Amino acid sequence: MPGSTLRKRNRSRIVGTVALAAGACLVLAACGSTKDTGASGAGGDGSGKVGVVLPLLTSPFWQSYNDYVPKMAKSEGVDAMKTVNSNSDPSQQITDINNQLNQGVKGLVVAPLDSAAIEAGLDQAERKGVPVVAVDVAPDKGKVAMVVRANNVAYGEKACQYLGEHITSGKVVQIMGDLASVNGRDRSEAFRACVKKNFPKLKVLEVPAKWESDTAASKLDTLLNANPDIKGIYMQAGGVYLAPTLQTLKSKGMLKKAGQPGHITIVSNDGIPQEFDAIRKGEIDATVSQPADAYAKYGMYYIKAAMQGKTFEPGPTDHDSTIVKLPSGILEDQLPAPLVTKDNVDDPKLWGNTVE
Repeated sequence: MPGSTLRKRNRSRIVGTVALAAGACLVLAACGSTKDTGASGAGGDGSGKVGVVLPLLTSPFWQSYNDYVPKMAKSEGVDAMKTVNSNSDPSQQITDINNQLNQGVKGLVVAPLDSAAIEAGLDQAERKGVPVVAVDVAPDKGKVAMVVRANNVAYGEKACQYLGEHITSGKVVQIMGDLASVNGRDRSEAFRACVKKNFPKLKVLEVPAKWESDTAASKLDTLLNANPDIKGIYMQAGGVYLAPTLQTLKSKGMLKKAGQPGHITIVSNDGIPQEFDAIRKGEIDATVSQPADAYAKYGMYYIKAAMQGKTFEPGPTDHDSTIVKLPSGILEDQLPAPLVTKDNVDDPKLWGNTVE
């Protein structure tokens, strides 16, 4: 991935999965139970320094995740080092991983920027016997102990369902993420397929924005000039796209509050406080809350387990999620990500309402 362009990118957080039938889940593997293999990158007791590599810090989502990391590390008994920010550059992320390994970390929690490029860093860790947990983005290849991630296919489907239920016909826009990321691919393909199958009277227009706010603003502006009659927008990352989308609509006199004539129905992804405020104001209608707190918590939980030599099996967990085996063979703990609307936006259990 080109470094000069990618340094400007605001990447989002973070696979079309094949869920296993409940009957295939062994009792011993259910509810988060583990098997102790006796292997470990830290002597078997889970001790040792853990490196935490962030993709970027220009998104409110990742800022919140960064804030949760030391708190969750403490609660899970993990000795986490100060986080490292790869600044939206996949090549820098590989360097960051190598630097952490050279400092003698016994475990790594990494939020990959690029599903393919991350393989080089994962290979470095495997050669040194250091387990890795991936957060938000699943790698295409490489060894990880667990992927901690919500079901991104469900993100696209939930957005599609909401727009389809509120718009009978017309044009809807999906502002996409980077297709080099499995998150961008999953959300885009799921939204597209759902609309085609369930709401054939909707016409999908697409803005490939690569998790870049400036790109989203300029391309949306151009699209609206040619299509001033759009009725809905799906933003794949509110942390990156919310502000430029609202500003672009406002500059064209197209930002109408919910209930007013001409209101454009908008669904987002992330669950950041700014999205919740926009829902309360009627500027957008819904978002899918991606669990920044749970990403940090279970990233720490699984890296400690990996350092202790524990492994997991597909099946339901004890924290309302399901571990699935991806087509690549990697295990992924798919955490719940609820749809947030005006009806539940003030729910105190949503992490976006707990940020100080």
